[in-house]
Amino acid sequence: MDRGGPLQTFTAVRPGERLLAGLMCGYFFLVIASFWVLKPLKKALFIGYYDGSGLTLGSWQLGAAQAELIAKVMNMGVAFVAVVVFTMLARRFRRQQLTLIFTAFVVACELAYAGLLVEPGAWTVWSFYLFGDLFSTLMVATFFAFLSDSVTPDAAKRLYGLIGLGGVAGGVFGSTVLAAAIESLDRSEWMGLTALLGVVIAAVAVAAGRIVDRTESSALGAQATDASPTPPSAPAGNAAIEGARLVGRSPYLLSIVAIVGLYEIVSTILDFQFTSTVSHYLDGPAIGSYFARVYSVTNFVSLFVQVGLTGWVLHRLGVLAALLALPVAVAGGSAAFALLPALWIGSSLSVIDNGLNYSINQSAKEALYVPTTREEKYGAKAFIDMFVQRLAKAVAVGLSLGITLVFDDFGSIPWLSLFVLPLVAAWLFAARYAGRHFRQVEGSVR
Repeated sequence: MDRGGPLQTFTAVRPGERLLAGLMCGYFFLVIASFWVLKPLKKALFIGYYDGSGLTLGSWQLGAAQAELIAKVMNMGVAFVAVVVFTMLARRFRRQQLTLIFTAFVVACELAYAGLLVEPGAWTVWSFYLFGDLFSTLMVATFFAFLSDSVTPDAAKRLYGLIGLGGVAGGVFGSTVLAAAIESLDRSEWMGLTALLGVVIAAVAVAAGRIVDRTESSALGAQATDASPTPPSAPAGNAAIEGARLVGRSPYLLSIVAIVGLYEIVSTILDFQFTSTVSHYLDGPAIGSYFARVYSVTNFVSLFVQVGLTGWVLHRLGVLAALLALPVAVAGGSAAFALLPALWIGSSLSVIDNGLNYSINQSAKEALYVPTTREEKYGAKAFIDMFVQRLAKAVAVGLSLGITLVFDDFGSIPWLSLFVLPLVAAWLFAARYAGRHFRQVEGSVR
């Protein structure tokens, strides 16, 4: 009999699944811990660099928060290249092999930035900001492609709560350590630390991949598989459009596109409102320290939700209920900021967004890929997580910039909330469709 409550996250895992779940939990912990070290560092460096003088772009004089929106648009180009590279490599490699390739790349970049960040100029500030987003794009997408290619839909409901807890705990660890020691270590030392974590990520991924390969070998009986098998044949079409082709012929994948795209538009608007609020109320070194504190609080909220709610909701109420939690909370927070744009309410937008997205929403969203084909797990997922995500950010950037260029004072920022609420309504509709389809597929494979 299933036991409910917070312990559902732990008790639902079966004995034969515990080693793999533990390794994947550790893998996700390390990826997200690294991400939450990089995110405040790259954001504080960028905002601090432009906070005083701003950025001159033609005839426009942009503030720090507006300049960051331009960087988010540039992320689209980086994401497009990432989609093509990921898709091409996924045709030849899978699971731990992809992890090793991309981990080697990010570790090399981190070691390079350990030197470049000693005296950063404009080029370093911009490229480091882009690298911070590229890290999450590649490493999180690779992790979840690995995971969804290794479990069944039924196992996903049991395991994703615990494995997601690893990511949330990594966020708490990374952001808390950074907040406590941000002034004790310089940026170069932080880069050395994240590079070391990358080496450990590679080792954990190899161990987890070997477990999955042995399980597949046992299931296939006499048919032996190599410890790092070459994946089954994949479509040999253009890597740049393969994911789009797979998405275009599947209403289910299109609903995931809508969930991801609408979330990214909403999240970018919320983050811009949060950044603008902090920049309006604070100055100088206080900005970086405040970002670190808010992100630390955010990750503790995420940890509470993951331990107390995610496993129970997924296992007892289902993926649909989990998908609805974040958009409902965002609607409430956005409405509150429109009425009272205070520092603490602006900060709560970031806490609601990231606190729920990195816990219950991410576990539910990633579970949606489990019943898809292998080509969809690697090709379509890469297209959605990398290109669609960045395209949606660019749409939000255009919206935010358009409003703030016309209304160039802080008083215009709360008006962005009027665009958020109808987007949330569409997001809820897409989540309802995807959650119901997942429930139907799950029932058919039991």
